[in-house]
Amino acid sequence: MSVLRTALSELIGMFIDDGSLATLCLILVVAVVGAVELLALPPLAGGVLLLAGCLAILVHNVLRAVKR
Repeated sequence: MSVLRTALSELIGMFIDDGSLATLCLILVVAVVGAVELLALPPLAGGVLLLAGCLAILVHNVLRAVKR
């Protein structure tokens, strides 16, 4: 059972290495979809927001990792 738990943990870790990174990306996607659908934001502007938001999240995560 321990081997199965370890294998499952490693498999999940390959896709979700940092929980805050995944959470922030998910929040960003939900926010942009809400803005495009509910506020009638043009899809191109939504794409630009996604790109800028993902880059900002990535930079934040890298800077936080460097401080460790």
